[in-house]
Amino acid sequence: MRCNLRCRFLLLFVLISVIALSSAFVLRALIMRDFARYLEGESQDRIHRVVALIEGGYDHNAGWKRDALATDLAWALQLGVEARLFDSGGRLVIDTEQAASSWTPLMRKRVLESSGYDPRVVKGIPVPYPLYLRDDEIGRLEVRMLGRLKEDYFVSSSERVLLVSVTILGLVSIIAGIIASRRVTRPILELVATSGDIAGGDLSRRVTIYGNDEIGRLSESFNLMAHGLEAQEKLRRTLLSNAAHELRTPLAIISGELEGMLDNVLPTDRSALQSLYDEARRLTAILDGVDELSLAEAGTLNLHKETLILKPYLTAIVGRFERTFADKDAVLLLECPDDLRINADPDRLSQIIINLVSNSLKAVASGGRVVLVASCENSSVRLQVIDNGCGIPEEDLPHVFERFYKGKNGGLGLGLAIVQELVTAHGGTLSVRSSVGSGTSFSVVIP
Repeated sequence: MRCNLRCRFLLLFVLISVIALSSAFVLRALIMRDFARYLEGESQDRIHRVVALIEGGYDHNAGWKRDALATDLAWALQLGVEARLFDSGGRLVIDTEQAASSWTPLMRKRVLESSGYDPRVVKGIPVPYPLYLRDDEIGRLEVRMLGRLKEDYFVSSSERVLLVSVTILGLVSIIAGIIASRRVTRPILELVATSGDIAGGDLSRRVTIYGNDEIGRLSESFNLMAHGLEAQEKLRRTLLSNAAHELRTPLAIISGELEGMLDNVLPTDRSALQSLYDEARRLTAILDGVDELSLAEAGTLNLHKETLILKPYLTAIVGRFERTFADKDAVLLLECPDDLRINADPDRLSQIIINLVSNSLKAVASGGRVVLVASCENSSVRLQVIDNGCGIPEEDLPHVFERFYKGKNGGLGLGLAIVQELVTAHGGTLSVRSSVGSGTSFSVVIP
């Protein structure tokens, strides 16, 4: 069975916890190894002190004195050392049991209680240590170390504490891993499920944003993407509907006129042919607009930039609109410094300005005014098309540059979308300010 993302995160948390908790056992093993070495050294030190004491007693008493040796062995027993003393001939002089029998009852009680000595439970093979006095061997001391009660208690207690703490921490880490894996993977799994629904065509799905971290920002970006896809899908449907409507009208006119000509109902004179030609041009303009937008959005437009002196360039464009504005009893004015220059593609720049001026012409009434203003601004050129027309409703302003968005003036909503793409291709920005009843100002800034 495949392990999903949540299972993998949980296994990762468990693995990290096992590694972390295992380090406690490794650390304890190292500590216990050093502790054992310390105890071994401590035992050797005690034995050497006992050997030195016995050798000193032999020198002080000029031989082996059982009374003095009984006291020395009592002190050795309190150090945890059980001893048997042999003379140079190998005969037993005294051992710890014999020494204990010569102690007073009170001394025996205190020594045995403090040392925990019981000859029946002392384990281990006696280790011999030769005794010397001025390079002469005077005997042999065989010793065995008593059980280390305090040290053994410390070791067993540490083992219990370690096992209990590791068990508790292990359970806590597993619970924390389950909670953390759920919190980490929940937004990711939701993203996977939602992306699958969107891929299946449900563009209304959105994910929940659980925080402001990287996953939260990813979820926010995903929602923005989904919103954009949903908006584009709506615009695509709008395009199909509008395109079908816009194309149907000239096609119906052409079809009707041609049918009339074939039936000899309509004349086939120049006027009739001009009507057919105008409708065909309208069809071509619609299709060219869609094609132009597709090229601009795909970034396949080839810009041929050159340095232009703006005033004569704009004057020529204004001249092309004189008759159109005169027919509407409106005026188009130009404000541009004589020496202002711009680095741009002349054809694409002309397309930008003509589109904006055409929109303004549609917006102004008889007697209206449109002003084309060019100025220099921070090493950039600002081109403004300002009119005193009907203005754009506030609810339409955020959408005027969207593809296929059609305002009250009709059309396919491609003109301003194309302008936006052309301005972006020049590395510039396009903005709009408008007030209903007061007019509109489009502003193009090109570096």
